[in-house]
Amino acid sequence: MMPSENVVVVRDLVVKYGDRTILDGINLDIRRGEVLVLLGQSGSGKSALLRHLIGLEKPLAGSITVKGIDIIRGSEADLNQVRQSMGVSFQSAALFGAMTVSENVAYPLLERTKLVNSTIDEVVLLKLAQVGLVHFGSFYPSELSGGMLKRASVARATALDPEILFFDEPSAGLDPITAAGIDELVLYLKNALQMTVLVVTQELQSAFRIADRLAFLRESKLIAIGPKNSIAQSSDPWVRRFLDRVPDRMSDDKTELLQQLAERLGVSCPKN
Repeated sequence: MMPSENVVVVRDLVVKYGDRTILDGINLDIRRGEVLVLLGQSGSGKSALLRHLIGLEKPLAGSITVKGIDIIRGSEADLNQVRQSMGVSFQSAALFGAMTVSENVAYPLLERTKLVNSTIDEVVLLKLAQVGLVHFGSFYPSELSGGMLKRASVARATALDPEILFFDEPSAGLDPITAAGIDELVLYLKNALQMTVLVVTQELQSAFRIADRLAFLRESKLIAIGPKNSIAQSSDPWVRRFLDRVPDRMSDDKTELLQQLAERLGVSCPKN
């Protein structure tokens, strides 16, 4: 496969929860060996798209192919085959609290391979070393800091040497120094291990540090995608507001409601 080949292809994806449209006609390609960062306001559909890409949910319409396999209409065997090539690091880390870090990392190896225990131990040690946790394998998740939890989650997500890695808000809630360490880890996974990485985040500084391309979701639609240098110069009004951190103006109804509440409480209400 050529380095520029698309390993994930999304076409005309429509997702609804009840009467609410979450994703509306999404078309997206993820290229082999790139870091694609997905940005957008809360509620724009980023996490929903991620859940569909890893096969946790079925859409109302459209298609998703991963490495040429249709994960929506394919068989359960096809989906399991695709999942073998995927790793997911969730926002909350999602580690098993009753297991040590080493046991968490070993879990997918025990479930999906026939490796002997001594080999599994060696793989676990390697994965912990790659994320800087080689001395913390005997710790439980409750004994780790936020940044260490994120790193342990990455170690588990990469245990099976996946070709594609999905990150959900990897820097959320972390201090700047720890967040920078996570950024470097993402770049290491891409450059040293040749992984294809999709990152869902709200952190602009992190996004521009790690991304090859940036994609923006707004109100269920993909409104912009391109190389980060091109996106940085975008003239799209909404993209510019997002990048320049310009807040929404309150609607007249919200402004009036706030003014009424302020009058009842006897406090001043800032002008919109």
